[in-house]
This record gives sequence, C-alpha cells and structure tokens, in this order.
Amino acid sequence: MSRFSQPDPELNHRLSRRGMLGVAAGATAAALLGVAAPANAATNGSATSATTSGTKGRGRPVLPPGRLGIQLYSLRDKVSTLGFGPVFAELERYGYDEVEFAGYTQGSAGPITLAQLKRLARNHGLNPIGSHVGYYSDDPNAYTFAQNLTKVLDDAQALGLKHIGTASGPFRYGSTVDAWKRAAEDFNTYGAAARARGMKFYQHNHSEEFSFATDNPKVRLYDILLKETDPDLVHLEMDIYWAYVGQFRFSKRPDGTPAPFEPLDYVLRQPDRYPLFHVKDGESDPSNPYGYNMTDVGDGDIDYQRFISAVTRLRGHRLAHHWQAEHDNPAESFTFARRSSAHLHSLREKC
Repeated sequence: MSRFSQPDPELNHRLSRRGMLGVAAGATAAALLGVAAPANAATNGSATSATTSGTKGRGRPVLPPGRLGIQLYSLRDKVSTLGFGPVFAELERYGYDEVEFAGYTQGSAGPITLAQLKRLARNHGLNPIGSHVGYYSDDPNAYTFAQNLTKVLDDAQALGLKHIGTASGPFRYGSTVDAWKRAAEDFNTYGAAARARGMKFYQHNHSEEFSFATDNPKVRLYDILLKETDPDLVHLEMDIYWAYVGQFRFSKRPDGTPAPFEPLDYVLRQPDRYPLFHVKDGESDPSNPYGYNMTDVGDGDIDYQRFISAVTRLRGHRLAHHWQAEHDNPAESFTFARRSSAHLHSLREKC
C-alpha cells in the first residue's frame, strides 16, 4: 500500500511546506562541534558564542570557508513579513555565505522577480546554492518536477543555481522495491535534464527513506535509491537530523531483527553523491517516537564536530560540500540563524 494512504505526521509536515510563501508544491524539511565566530558576525555584535561544549582551541575550523548556508524555510516567517532584503541583510551580519530556497516569492513585502532576487542575494554576499521543489502532484499545472520540469529548471537557471532538488520522498508509486525503482527512473530523468543545463539534481531525505520495502523487509528503501539512480545524475542532500531519526526508528527490521546503520557511513562510502547537507540538531529523547526533539544547532546531541570533520578531511573534499543550517520550527528564527552560525563557526578540529 502506498504510504500516502497512511496517516504520517512526518508526511503531513512535508506536505504543509508545499505552499511555502505562495509557491505550489515546495519542500521541507546529526553530528559535530567547535570555536570562534566569523569575523563579520563577531565585529558587529550579532553573533553569540556557542552554547554547548565543543572542541575548542587553536585547531583548524571544522567549517570550511565560504560553505555555511541556511535553508530559508527556517526563516519563512521573516521572509513573508519583511521580505528577502531584510532577511538577507541579517544573514550577512551573521556570517552566512549561501542560501537554499524553499520558494521564490514573498508576502507583505510585495512581488519580486527572479532577477531581483538573484541580485539581492549577491548584494548581501550570499550565494544561492539550491532550491527545494515538489516531486509530483495530481494537479497538471503544479510547480513540480513531474508536472513542470522545464519551468522548474528555467527558474533555477535564472537564479544561477548549481543545484535543484526536492525534499519529497520517492514514494510516488508506493513503498515496494519496484515502486522505488520507478521513482529512481523519474529522478534519473530529472537529473539528466538538470545536468544538461549545468546543474545537479538532488533529493533531500527524511527518516522514512531509511525504512524497509513492504514487499521485501530485508531491503532498506534508501539503498534502493542509491543503487537504482545514476550517481552522475542524481545527488543527495543528507538531512543529518532526519538521518539520525531514521537510525533511531529503523535500526531493526519489521520482524525485530537488528539492522543497524550509521548515516555518516553512507557519506564516507560515496562522498561525491552528497554535495549538500542540512545541519539541524536534536536533543535525544527515547520517549519521542522520532528519538529526538529538534533544537537550534549546538543545543542538541548530534556530534557535528565529528560528522563535518570526517567529511571535510576526505582527500579533495574540504570545499566540495555545502552545509545548510535548518530548523523546521524555530522559536525565533533570527535567533536560531544567529546562534547556529556562531556555533558552527566555533567548531575546531581536534589537534
């Protein structure tokens, strides 16, 4: 049976993002530590020191220069009321380098063209690195890869994006092995079209991707995605938080037999497939069915010093990846953005 016929709070969370800031069918939505705020954030007083203990000292910064971004879904309340300009100005002050979109329109600040949006980001020193768009819809006019691939790619190209992807899971045809093979074929098609324009297509995970095929519970769905998609055409954006939620939820098969996995191992085995990451944090809570309570980056238990260091220490991979801070529902979005930047910039390699 297709998972879309089953009640799922995570699915509902994802689908609610499709209308983000007036763009139909948009997107959604853990592990390392560190030391010193970025120069521009520290000098203007916007950044605060990290709030959790980390690896502090004189080692090399864990975070590669120029690679800290933020998923703008985390700031949707500010974008809808203030517009992109004031939001970009704050992100510049906090030391961000990149932004990932979850819609290209704003609310009360009035309409904005893609050319204006691109120029506005660059004027604040922010590189538009990617965007989330829906995978498919029953509406033939929906702004999704399946329904309007050319328009989706046209817009991404107009913004100068190097990556264009979806946060929708590959559940279009169900949760069987063959269903995911069909979805992989779709993704290969989108990847080929994106590559022809000089972009990379990517899929962003939630925890359900790490569950098991309904017709073969020995097979993890995420492994089908990796095997059946062309690595030159389909890339992955690992949401580190949701991957660790997946570890909590799906380290046993439906029959109870152990099936442990480590999210970091997926990346280390195929680092070229993961150009983008979502950096969100969670406080461990075994009483929560997802195993974690989402927090601001630095306030949780995900070891980002270990995770980011392991990836960036790979030969030739120091600058090969982009790290996007995110919180699905921050208590105060500017505070989240500021504190997350300060924490991630504070991380230092172990000497």
